[in-house]
Amino acid sequence: MPAKFRPYCGEKGFSPDHMRVHEFLVRINRGKMASPNFPWGRWAWMFCLERFLDTANLNRIGVWEDEGEIVALVTYEAQPGEAWFCIDPRYAFLKEEMLRYASCALQKDGKFRALIPDSDTEFQEIAARSGFIPTQDSEPVSMLPLDAALPAVSLPEGFSLVSLADEYDLKRYNRVLHRGFDHEGEAPETEEDLAERAMELSGPFADLSLKIAVKAPNDEFVSYCGMWHLDGAADALVEPVATDPAYRRMGLGRAAVLEACRRCAERGALAAYVGSSQQFYYNIGFRPVWRETWWERKSER
Repeated sequence: MPAKFRPYCGEKGFSPDHMRVHEFLVRINRGKMASPNFPWGRWAWMFCLERFLDTANLNRIGVWEDEGEIVALVTYEAQPGEAWFCIDPRYAFLKEEMLRYASCALQKDGKFRALIPDSDTEFQEIAARSGFIPTQDSEPVSMLPLDAALPAVSLPEGFSLVSLADEYDLKRYNRVLHRGFDHEGEAPETEEDLAERAMELSGPFADLSLKIAVKAPNDEFVSYCGMWHLDGAADALVEPVATDPAYRRMGLGRAAVLEACRRCAERGALAAYVGSSQQFYYNIGFRPVWRETWWERKSER
């Protein structure tokens, strides 16, 4: 099975090439997850967060194809200097070539690190032969089974759950994420700020009925869970989750996550994944299922 390399198109936004990578990620994670740390939802969210994405270097992302079908991808998430690897299991022989390409093309200021699954001893050996060693930095994935009854959801009196399909309000959405990620002061509401927030919700598969907010008695959004799911697909991705500091430890984030998961289960999802090992998720019922470690060259340590 020969595979030919080509650079990603370099076009920002949800281009035809973006959609081809989307289809590749859906395909390799259908059934058994091949890249639980980088499913299609993470690829979509990466392009939704355009203000953080280095769009000038998108053509440094690498794609391998066989007879016009994408079979492997090496990409950075926000900017060069790091590499995430997504591979059709039938094309595992590409790992060494992918690492060699990434270590050259995805450097930033002479620095580079590669994310390698802890369970992939073959890839670890390839990295070790190439002069890489593991670091203390890793990327975990946790999973919540959705094929059984989910824990009950309850909210304090006066609070309610709404989706952004029900109440699409960029100012309230902007505020809960601004405060929920511990930024000081009130959320800026310039035209540019709100346009960036609209971009976060604009992906071709960003279903607003799965974007769940907790509304306080004062009508503000005070907790939020974003969810990425294709109708009928077995997997869903939780991203992002945030709660206003003034409303934490009230069960609001738990309620938002479980409601989003419940809606995905009704559409056929069997599991929800999140790129985190926080106790918050374990308390809900998520369990650790995957971990990848960042590897760097010895000379860069």
